[in-house]
Amino acid sequence: MATGIKRKRAAKSISKRPDPTKQTKTVPNRNIVAETVPLPEEMGPQLERIAASNRTTFEKKVWTLLCQIPPGCVSTYGLMASHLGSSPRAVGNALRRNPFAPQVPCHRIVATGGALGGFKGYPSKNGEGVTIGEKKLLLRREGVKINEKGVVLGTPWNAFVS
Repeated sequence: MATGIKRKRAAKSISKRPDPTKQTKTVPNRNIVAETVPLPEEMGPQLERIAASNRTTFEKKVWTLLCQIPPGCVSTYGLMASHLGSSPRAVGNALRRNPFAPQVPCHRIVATGGALGGFKGYPSKNGEGVTIGEKKLLLRREGVKINEKGVVLGTPWNAFVS
């Protein structure tokens, strides 16, 4: 996460400007230095853009979390919300305001049941957003399987680190 990363060293906090291309993964019940998990290299410029933006802290957290989801995978509003200690609706609102799409991949977020929902904050029409074709195209290009009913197949990605 570009902002608010805390590194642990034997229960001591180090206040150091974090590298926006790295994420901290806390190792519970251990008295060791927290492991640093690199994000995909191609997301570095996007993380810097997010960190430099004048958006809310919550929006930056949501967009930074998006950068962890690998191409070809999807996650859900609920899984992101759970990780952030928030609500799926709040996550959806932050995604709707993502000015960096599709480079910051909000198209990789779907509803809990695998339905695609909306995209780019456009209103829903018969349960699908008016730009749903673009979302399907982006996901299919990444190798995501979508059935004939417009439902993503497979298990949602949930390996978020803080």
